[in-house]
Amino acid sequence: MAGLTFFRTKKPEEIVRFYTEEVGMKIWLEQAGCTLLKHGNFLLGFCGSDEVDTQGVITFFYPDRSTVDEMYDKFRDIATGEPKDNERYNIYNFFAEDPEGRTIEFQTFLHPLEPYMGGVELLETRRSVRHYSEKGVPEALLWKIFETCRYSPTSKNTQSYYFLPIRDKYVQRSLANERSASSAPIGNAPMAVAICSDPEKSLRHVQDGVIAAYHFMLAAWGYGLGTCWIADMDRERVKEEMGVPMDHYVVTVTPLGYPQEFPTTPKRKEVEKFVKILGDNIT
Repeated sequence: MAGLTFFRTKKPEEIVRFYTEEVGMKIWLEQAGCTLLKHGNFLLGFCGSDEVDTQGVITFFYPDRSTVDEMYDKFRDIATGEPKDNERYNIYNFFAEDPEGRTIEFQTFLHPLEPYMGGVELLETRRSVRHYSEKGVPEALLWKIFETCRYSPTSKNTQSYYFLPIRDKYVQRSLANERSASSAPIGNAPMAVAICSDPEKSLRHVQDGVIAAYHFMLAAWGYGLGTCWIADMDRERVKEEMGVPMDHYVVTVTPLGYPQEFPTTPKRKEVEKFVKILGDNIT
């Protein structure tokens, strides 16, 4: 299920330009006399009219304080005040007005959230996190992630993968030292999770485990938790440390926790660089 909020506007072109070029929304759909905009999974429509709707508050929320501060720097001239903590709602926010006088709010929540990102946003924003806050991962939240991950696909539905939560600090430090700087993030997080698979259950246990590991990382990100793929952990000493059978495959041991700060977007090649055409008969 999805939803839309519509507003009437006397200045459709100016309003659409403001919300796309200034706020950063994207045009999602054009209809007769109406333009539908998208910001994450927030859909907002403006329809040309002889009247203007200005009731309510249009709120945009972001993952951290620094992004709200960036928006304030951008909209300082139309803001009604500086960003500040709101203890009643446990948010950090400020208000401004759009060109027709609608109240718009820019905020970040100062507490964990249930998943809200759409699939595209989840895929585009997931990042490797190597530095974490000291806040622990609640047990109930961890089980919500596992519940989501049990839908990870496997060869012939053999379900050969499994997750191993690690909260023992001695074990974490030992695993963090296994590959020097490459595995160090394991020791920076409040906990870690090993994703493993059982070869007795599937001939494709490696692929099953890899898919499950990425499912776990995406699900964790959806709940606001960071992870980092630590490769080459399928080692005897690692298995001994965790109590994993020697014939099982250790896909990765990922740190897990709340990011110390929201990761920046890395540079990516243009999409054409990722697509290889192997023959004239392939389109």
